[in-house]
Amino acid sequence: MKFIKAFISIAITAILIWALNTKFGATPPIGTFLNPSTGFWQNAESKHSAVTENLELPGLLGKVIIRYDEHRIPHIFAENDHDLYYAQGYITAHDRLWEMDIQTRSASGRLSEIIGPKALEIDRYHRRMGMVYGAENTLRGIMKNPVAKMMVTAYTEGVNSYVHSLVPKDYPIEFKLLDYAPEDWKPINCAFLLKLMSETLAGGSDQFGMTNDLKRYGAKEVNDLFPDYPYFEDPIIPVGTKWDFKPLPTPKPSASFLAEMTENIKPKEIMEGIGSNNWAISGSKSATGYPILANDPHLNLTFPSIWYQVQLSSPTVNVNGVSLPGAPCIVIGYNQNISWGVTNVDADVLDWYQVKFKDKTKNEYWYNNQWNKVKKRVEVIGVRGRKPVIDTVLYTHHGPVVYEDETKKPKNGRENIPVGVALRWIAHDESDDLMCFYLLNRGKNYTDYRKALTYYTAPAQNFVFASSDKDIAITPNGKFPLKFKDQGKFILDGSDTANDWHGWIPADENPTVKNPPRGFVSSANQSSTDPTYPYYINWRFEQYYRGKRINDKLGAMQNATVDSMRVMQMDNYSILAQDVLPTMLKYLDPSKMDNDQLKAFDIVKKWDKHYAANSIGASIFNRWWGKFYDTLWYANFHIQGISMKSPSYDRTEKLLLTEPNSKWFDDIDTPVKENAADIVNRAFNSTIDVMVQKHGEPGEKWQWGHIKETFIDHLANLQGFGTGDFSAGGTGGVIDALRNNNGPSWRMVVQMGPTVKGYGVFPGGESGNPGSFYYRDMFQTWKDGKLNELLFLKSADESSDRIKSTLTLSGK
Repeated sequence: MKFIKAFISIAITAILIWALNTKFGATPPIGTFLNPSTGFWQNAESKHSAVTENLELPGLLGKVIIRYDEHRIPHIFAENDHDLYYAQGYITAHDRLWEMDIQTRSASGRLSEIIGPKALEIDRYHRRMGMVYGAENTLRGIMKNPVAKMMVTAYTEGVNSYVHSLVPKDYPIEFKLLDYAPEDWKPINCAFLLKLMSETLAGGSDQFGMTNDLKRYGAKEVNDLFPDYPYFEDPIIPVGTKWDFKPLPTPKPSASFLAEMTENIKPKEIMEGIGSNNWAISGSKSATGYPILANDPHLNLTFPSIWYQVQLSSPTVNVNGVSLPGAPCIVIGYNQNISWGVTNVDADVLDWYQVKFKDKTKNEYWYNNQWNKVKKRVEVIGVRGRKPVIDTVLYTHHGPVVYEDETKKPKNGRENIPVGVALRWIAHDESDDLMCFYLLNRGKNYTDYRKALTYYTAPAQNFVFASSDKDIAITPNGKFPLKFKDQGKFILDGSDTANDWHGWIPADENPTVKNPPRGFVSSANQSSTDPTYPYYINWRFEQYYRGKRINDKLGAMQNATVDSMRVMQMDNYSILAQDVLPTMLKYLDPSKMDNDQLKAFDIVKKWDKHYAANSIGASIFNRWWGKFYDTLWYANFHIQGISMKSPSYDRTEKLLLTEPNSKWFDDIDTPVKENAADIVNRAFNSTIDVMVQKHGEPGEKWQWGHIKETFIDHLANLQGFGTGDFSAGGTGGVIDALRNNNGPSWRMVVQMGPTVKGYGVFPGGESGNPGSFYYRDMFQTWKDGKLNELLFLKSADESSDRIKSTLTLSGK
């Protein structure tokens, strides 16, 4: 009997040990995770690190001194450029290894290897969009340039030096939670980071929706509702700017395109609000007599941040700012001579081409009056716990056929991607974008700035510039295809050679302005130019609201300081409300309102048009305008199973302000003919009814900071590793364009002059470790709308009471 009991006890113990060390579904092996020697306990990190530390690392050519300030921001001083980028890779991996790993896995379609089948469709999508194909081409371009090759190779060596130093107890906590180990970094991973940015900022498309709009309503209605230039606009390059070049001949529209633009068509989404702000004022507007530059790129906000702050110094460079974890150089920043920042252009660099296959084998397609061979690329996708998935992607000369038939397309999602079309995307082309940042990091003047931009391909950015020579400039820049007007507004006939891209707009003919008479330059993702620019960049850009507000404020500004710029970055005044609220209020009839509606009417009538966290008027207007927009367009532009594009806010404004009896206001499901006033009243009543139902009568619970959901999640949405909801002002369409988890990912202001001073902050901290004090130590500063003065050391031995520790690296 004792033997049986002992056997059962041993068996249970064995089973328990097995269970604790086995992964079940998404749950990591609990025993391993809780192990005090190797589990998550080892990820706890003290705020106080060793004051001095020395490490010997293989591959270094000399000595590297890294000085850490009070936010654990590294200031790297190397004796040569190889060691500088080696150290950047090593230190970035030390703080952000899991972030680097998961982002490149996402871009390369390798999430299923660690997550399992639930990530398979994401991986298939990225493979089928040609992300790996594009990264391979980009790496080819990088490796052709000896300088870019040196940077990427040294950075890779540095990352791997850190990876090879790890044992399981040292793995970042996310590796333990997901139960996998870090792998060696590869040079192509740096290219994947660039592809990921292209997907985020230049990977959306309205062409499927626009083509369906065209098919449903015809060219006349579509051209009226989707004009090529907005009703309200304040372009990046000031109106009236003269173009001092002789443009290349504009390609002629293809016969198939012209046929689409008639009423006898037989043709077979992009996210609004991906926005950022930047500006620079000349010395004539600043208190010091020198330019001031400001930038706040708006992206998805995550812990850890998309940005990593660092100073890089060697005999050839001394630069300060933020980098992308996984790529060398500073992307946004300044040195002692120049400063620069970026916002998204939203250029049309992604087009879809209808493919005509010869037969069901899809081995040939019709192009240029002949059958052409289809190229096939076999993608092998590893899936945790299962056999690899083999996926064959068809390529025409344009690019990948993302979904050649309905069986390849997932049942849920990707509505904006049509079936049976090939993708032509700038992100697939060979490029050497890192050289742009290498040269900007070392730039001394306007000439250097312009030379650096010639290396930049995608995603196209508005590069703002200021120098201690007192120059300011802005250039919507990238590699822009030479197109006929509206080429790519709709799906194109892939058999017609006239629909191909016809070359490139010369880099020195990209729109630019230097030292304009108004004393400032700015961008907020609005139209790049007025209609006089001779080339086609796109037909749609972000709404003009932020750009208009920025230009109004900068135009009136005098004796500006860094703090003037900081306050302006937090401005939440709504130009949209300024435009439409008087007309909307005019249409309301208070005599027909109940008590709650009267209270709301009185509040919104007195509202100052600021989206402050404590504003009730902002909550009412925001929901009211949204309901008005949906009521107007939903029935006509939301059809089950069909991707369609709704008209813009700008076109909606024009309709409200100038066409109150337009047919689009009429609800065809009612016997009466509605006009603008009817829709405005219906939207207001519905808005107040819903708000009362959700939040009670008008009062504190109606404040914008409570109504609006603002949060920052962990990059993998791990519960407890983000902020949770917090109260904040701002919204899309105002300068402080903070909404949900999208907003200012890095705020920076740089005062140029004999001694350059930079200020900046991002939400979060330098460390990617949730167990570290430096995981989110800068979040509150960011939330409060403040900036940190950025420490910019001239040399490794410069004294500063902000330096808290020093790490010295040397070769083995």
